Parts: sequence; structure tokens; C-alpha cells
Amino acid sequence: MIDLINNLTEEINSLTAHDTQAAEALRIKYLGKKGVITALFNDFKNLDSDQKRALGQPLNALKNLAADKINALKEAASVAPDESVAGIDLSRTAAPMPLGSRHPITLVRNEITDIFGRLGFTIAEGPEIEDDWHVFSALNFAEDHPARDMQDTFFIGRNPDVLLRTHTSSVQARVMEHTQPPIRIICPGRVYRNEAISARAHCFFHQVEALYVDTNVSYADLRQTLMYFAQEMFGPDTRIRLRPSYFPFTEPSAEMDISCNLCGGKGCSFCKHTGWVEILGCGMVDPNVLDACGIDSSKYSGFALGMGIERITNLKYQVKDLRMFSENDKRFLEEFTSAH
Repeated sequence: MIDLINNLTEEINSLTAHDTQAAEALRIKYLGKKGVITALFNDFKNLDSDQKRALGQPLNALKNLAADKINALKEAASVAPDESVAGIDLSRTAAPMPLGSRHPITLVRNEITDIFGRLGFTIAEGPEIEDDWHVFSALNFAEDHPARDMQDTFFIGRNPDVLLRTHTSSVQARVMEHTQPPIRIICPGRVYRNEAISARAHCFFHQVEALYVDTNVSYADLRQTLMYFAQEMFGPDTRIRLRPSYFPFTEPSAEMDISCNLCGGKGCSFCKHTGWVEILGCGMVDPNVLDACGIDSSKYSGFALGMGIERITNLKYQVKDLRMFSENDKRFLEEFTSAH
């Protein structure tokens, strides 16, 4: 039997198969129920103990060799090129259709979140259909604030407690309710406001808001974050300025301008010859907001900022009509094919 095992070893080492069917035939010949090696194992059972000790290891090695060789032949045959389709790109679509591109809003949103991601901010998301508490009350809006009017906000089913969110600050409220500081999040998403659609306004648009809450967070931290974002987004020569403003959920509050990226701050029609363009609102989180969300305002402080993605996209790509972002005009969208 040892001579037979040696001969079969040489035979198996020289096996070839031009396709998977031929490789399967070899498996049946050698390892099938009536195969050559299977027959040897049947004969092995009738040997005495001394012969079994001498032949057991060589016989097992022969079986493993055959299995490995045939599997290798199958794998090689399965990836072998088909001469009938040689030179044809099988990855192409059935029709010669060009590849699409990402929407400009998506491109800018991804760039904004990437910049804040390098500062340690993580993405947080929430529902677009919200309740009054998370959109208004938790954020220190007064009961008679005009944002609560039906002229400004879309309410659902005439229920004054259910509405389409008017800003992504509602996500910040939800996170603060269930998370203790440190909190460092960025909240991108779609928001809705009851406005007439025009080249400068729309009833839905997109925002990105950021929130940082921890011990000893200061206005200086906010300003450095804003400076980093502006220069990463619009270039290293970009300057910023902060103008006092008012928001119910921050105190003190400010609006941030950047030096016009078209004229370099010298003054042009785009910046109305001021050299500055407003891009976002910001401020230190009002202690009332922290307390309403279960965070101790005597121990923690924080800053928040928010911007319209369409506004940033306008600055970056000089798109002057907001309606173009939602009209799905193929000619417009194709302009951004190389932007990503």
C-alpha cells in the first residue's frame, strides 16, 4: 500500500483542470464515495495494528494533498478569464450613462462636519417632526415669542405641541437631556419655516449647529473655534468679526461675519461694499437652557453656534438663487461633478 500511496502522491501533484467541471470530476475520482483514496481508507480498516501505525500518517497526508490540490484547481478555474469576453469592461452599465455627483448641499455639509470633526465634535441627529418643548421651551423661548406663530412655523394637524422643527437646536436639547457633560456635538439636518419661496428664502433649508458644554468653557474658546472653522472653510487669509446680537438660548450672543472671499475684504457688490459677509449666529449657552435640560449651570458652561448650509454654499460656489438647490436641474447638478 505504501507504493500505491507514493504513486498517487506523484499523480495528484501533476493534476490539471481547465475549468471547474474538470476539477469537480477529479474530486469525485479521488475523494468521492467510490474514489481511489476513499477505497484506500476502506482497505486500511482491515490492516493489523502495526501496519496501521506505519500507513496512517502517509494516508492522511495523501488525502489532505488531494483536497488542497483540487480546491486550488477549482479556485484557479473560477477566476480564469473567459476568452469570449476578453477586452470587454464587465463593470460598465448596460447603457453608456455617466457617473452622477453629490449634491452641493451634501458636499458643503460634509466639509463642515469634517472640519468640526477634527476638533473632536461628533455628529448628533434628531427627528424633523418635533414637539414644542425641544424646539422652543427648553431653549428659553418666551410663550409669546413670534417664532411660535403659525406665520413662522409649520404645526402638524393643528396641534400646537407638534411641529416641523425650525432649527436643529432641538437636537442639542435632546442630547443635553440624556447626556451629562462633557458634550461636544455637531447637528446637521433639514429645518422648516413658513416663508414665501424666493431666490433668497425657502420653506425648507439645511442647518449645521454645534454645541460644546464642559467646565470652564469660555467665550475665548468660542472665538478660537470660529476662527479655525472660517479659515479651514474659506482659506487661511479669512478674517472674522463678531457683532452683538440676541438669541433666546445664548447670552451673550453674536453674529459672525467673515471677510468677503470674493473681494478679499476690499468691498464689492456681493458684500454690499462693506468687505464683510454674515455667515452664522453664536453665543454662550444661556444658564436657563442648561438648567431646563438637567445640567447644573453653576458647574458647567458652554457655547453654541449655528449656520445655514445654503448660505455657506452660496459663498463657496456663488449660487445666487436658493431654489436651484431643490429643483433637481441636471445642468446645475452636473457643475459639481468634479467638486468631490
